[in-house]
Amino acid sequence: MGESKMGKWKARLWRDRYLFLLLFPGLLYYIVYKYIPMLGSVIAFQKYSPFLGFFDSPWVGLANFERIFEDAEVVRVLWNTLLLSFLQIVFAFPVPILLALMLNELRNKLYKRLIQSLVYLPHFLSWVVVIGIVTIFLRSEGMVNHVLSSLGIQPIPFLNDPDYFMPLVVLEVIWKESGWGTVIFLAALAGVNPHLYEAAIVDGANRWRQIWHITLPALRSTIVILFILRLGTVLDSGFEQIFLMLNPFNMEVGNVLDTYVYFKGIQQGDYSFAAAVGLFKGVVGLVLVVIANRLAKRFGEEGLY
Repeated sequence: MGESKMGKWKARLWRDRYLFLLLFPGLLYYIVYKYIPMLGSVIAFQKYSPFLGFFDSPWVGLANFERIFEDAEVVRVLWNTLLLSFLQIVFAFPVPILLALMLNELRNKLYKRLIQSLVYLPHFLSWVVVIGIVTIFLRSEGMVNHVLSSLGIQPIPFLNDPDYFMPLVVLEVIWKESGWGTVIFLAALAGVNPHLYEAAIVDGANRWRQIWHITLPALRSTIVILFILRLGTVLDSGFEQIFLMLNPFNMEVGNVLDTYVYFKGIQQGDYSFAAAVGLFKGVVGLVLVVIANRLAKRFGEEGLY
């Protein structure tokens, strides 16, 4: 029986050899850059020294994880991370859905493609370019403060005032990534049978009723899956964007787990503690994904797996 299954597997492998060949580069990428580096997580349970290496560094058990909950700075950084993720879920997550709904209502295909291209082009800009643009516009002598001054309003220190840090981060994410997220929802809407809309029109349903009873239900499974994936990265605020916006004035509210790991692990050389924080992030994300997936299935959705 085992040999029969092995023979079938080999036959399928040979039959679909070109498909597996296309899969190989992506699989190799994840093995080399995602799975093999996970072996380095062992230093989270050590007092790691680069001079001693993985095998000779002393083991400390869960001591590094205990420091996560004992260090007041870690608690503050964790709060900043959770608050920023919450704001992004509340304000940034729904924007691609709204954009997809609006674009789906456009009947002029040329105009629709033009708008779609314009809104997802920022995705291809690096965060260095995006933060550079924001800095040019919002610095003390930038265009925005110049306009405010011409209106008799005192210049606002957008980049230095801690109160503006998180709103700016959320707005940057919306501007840069919402258009790209719209592509996923438009792809889901492309599979909706147009006869459903025709039947709704015959029944007297207006545009709002068609969106509520046809378009949104068609997006529901996609929304659930993307929301589950978003929960998996709830402690991942995006290192590059945050790091480029940090300065001594907003460090109190802007320092998140990603930047904290960089400061502790790279700048201060506390590799074991930084690895423990990173591993803690991964475990929390995994738990949230599992819980959200089970809840989604309990409410009748397909879930992620």
